Amino acid sequence: MEVLIVGIIFGVIFGIIYLFVSARNRERLALIEKGADASIFYGKDRKITPVWKVIVINLALLSMGIGLGIFIAGILDYSLGVEEEVAYPGTIFFMAGLGLFAGYYFTKKLNHDA
Repeated sequence: MEVLIVGIIFGVIFGIIYLFVSARNRERLALIEKGADASIFYGKDRKITPVWKVIVINLALLSMGIGLGIFIAGILDYSLGVEEEVAYPGTIFFMAGLGLFAGYYFTKKLNHDA
């Protein structure tokens, strides 16, 4: 069963990457067919943050949010007596959401500064 889950995860990741690359290729071919210059894809005046930086920033902030959520939930559970079934999921999801929101903000700022 575990092998099936790992295979499904890798299949989904491969499918997302394949769809992204093939859609980008089709879009570029359509622009070239309509007469657009191919240099617009590789110009030096392009001011967009590379995708890998965006992914790294968002994953780092998401991981930090989850870790901080677990830490705060532990404090709520042991020190303040909040029920474990409420403290852990609520705090983890809340802090993960804050991490993703911060990732969106930082990515937006990177694109603006670039």
